[in-house]
Amino acid sequence: MTQRLDYNSIAPAGMKALGGVYGYVSQCGLPAELINLVFLRVSEINGCAYCIDMHSRDLIKGGMAVEKLVLVPVWREAGALFTAQERAALRWAETVTRVAETAIPDEEYQAVSAQFSEKERVDLTITVGLMNVYNRIAISFRATPAAAVAD
Repeated sequence: MTQRLDYNSIAPAGMKALGGVYGYVSQCGLPAELINLVFLRVSEINGCAYCIDMHSRDLIKGGMAVEKLVLVPVWREAGALFTAQERAALRWAETVTRVAETAIPDEEYQAVSAQFSEKERVDLTITVGLMNVYNRIAISFRATPAAAVAD
């Protein structure tokens, strides 16, 4: 896969603006591992190889066991491997990412509300939205995953 263009150098102000949102998400108070878990799940849904590679590496670097990482796509079947808060965040990430299909039912909102405060719900939704934007950019311009870059 060949990258179509270097979006960072072509639109640095736009990418810097997205970086500002990323900076907010990083310091918003949600645990870093939870943020990266959400980033990974959203990227899996969207099929973004670049972001799946990046956030898998971040989670492993942060200490997540590979056994847990490989079960992210099937977290519902993983039992207690994922905490109640992680399950709620993953569920929310899926329903928000698929908003055109889901329309965010009340049941989904109630589930995320049981685990997160109002501010955390907003921050979590910003996190999901940001990763959806990054996925669309990386997929559109065929960003090359680090694992696929020849040394």
